[in-house]
Amino acid sequence: MEETLLNDVVAQALKAGADAAEAVGAERRSLSITVRDDALEEVEREESRDLGLRVFVGRRQASVSGSDISAEARARLIERAVAMARLAPEDPYAGLADPDRLARGPLPALDLFDPEEPDAEALEDRARIAEAAARGHSGVTNTDGASAGWSSSRWTLVTSGGFAGVYQASASSIGASAIAGDSDGMETGYEGRSARWRTDLPPPERMGQEAGRRAVERLGARKIASTTAPVIFENRLAGSLMGPLIGAISGPAIARGVSFLKDKLGQRIFAPGVVIRDDPHRVRGLGSSPFDDEGVVNGPHNLIDDGVLTTWLLNASSARQLGLATTGHASRGLASPPGVSVSNLTFQPGDRDQAGLMADAGAGLLVTAMFGPSLNPNTGDWSVGCSGFWFEGGQIAYPVNEITVAGNLLEIFGRVVPGSDLEIRGASNAPSLLVDGLAIAGR
Repeated sequence: MEETLLNDVVAQALKAGADAAEAVGAERRSLSITVRDDALEEVEREESRDLGLRVFVGRRQASVSGSDISAEARARLIERAVAMARLAPEDPYAGLADPDRLARGPLPALDLFDPEEPDAEALEDRARIAEAAARGHSGVTNTDGASAGWSSSRWTLVTSGGFAGVYQASASSIGASAIAGDSDGMETGYEGRSARWRTDLPPPERMGQEAGRRAVERLGARKIASTTAPVIFENRLAGSLMGPLIGAISGPAIARGVSFLKDKLGQRIFAPGVVIRDDPHRVRGLGSSPFDDEGVVNGPHNLIDDGVLTTWLLNASSARQLGLATTGHASRGLASPPGVSVSNLTFQPGDRDQAGLMADAGAGLLVTAMFGPSLNPNTGDWSVGCSGFWFEGGQIAYPVNEITVAGNLLEIFGRVVPGSDLEIRGASNAPSLLVDGLAIAGR
């Protein structure tokens, strides 16, 4: 969306009675293809152009959005936003980001946009190749289809505080789902990837083969008795362990006092040597951006450094509430005030691969799938449904399912041992993670 149009929206909002305003424009195009049984099943195409506006009347604010960007619709949108702000309750921390925190000068070159736009036929070919590879894996009896997709987005932000910025990004994806069956039942396996540039994706054959392998190796899964044992979270899902950490160090949660880490800033909560890094400037990163969603300068942070919690994740509002400065972690949609989020989050690797972690642990559980997590945000008590493999003597023994792993995250964080098998698969990445002595609920 043109910067001049958004500048006009901001100017008109001020003219209508707002004391400050910010306008965002989001343009998106996407195409996705799904095949099943070597036949085209679904084609989805999207084109959208949306406008978001946040206005301030004193310390009162309101946010609105719309997809009609004609002059008449923009005028109605502005009028509605200002009227809503006048009726909103006062928020002493509301307001645009401080001018001295805004991103200025040349923005970092992050190489987020792949100019190659595939047609539907090319995407269908990739999906067919992935599904054929899944079906061709020995032991696979069927598939749940395969898909390939592409999207392009453009995000523009203009504020009355003097910021104007725009960046464009693309994404390509490929995924396949396989089904394996025997006399004891059926199991599914999935593999998928997304990347900014299509050439950074693995070959579709590999995606299908991996989906097939994961389905077949799950056959014969057993239930196990409840126990306490070492647990290894596989690298492809271990990044999800960082989700509760991010929620617990978000500025809004700290300001409300709803966090099991609210008094842990500057303290060691992981083992010495552990580093968890957030980097919005990773070249071609799926979470990368040249500025945050309030126009604030952003950059890499070691959220955990040598095991120590170094920072909260702050936007302008939560920073004011806590008497601190924003950390450049503002994140917003079109129709709501900014929250906070991370960008490219990475649990830095250790020096033992997954096999080495299993050898160190001896016997225990390797988790390869998690579902239905539960968290008490005040205490850190956490549980999650799992399936995976039991290992003995440092070797995989048999697949297991219908189990739950539980513990207190503060205790879990303090005992996490990272493996060396870090693989960048998305915006949140970790190597395999070993935690000794977790409670495992089975039959």
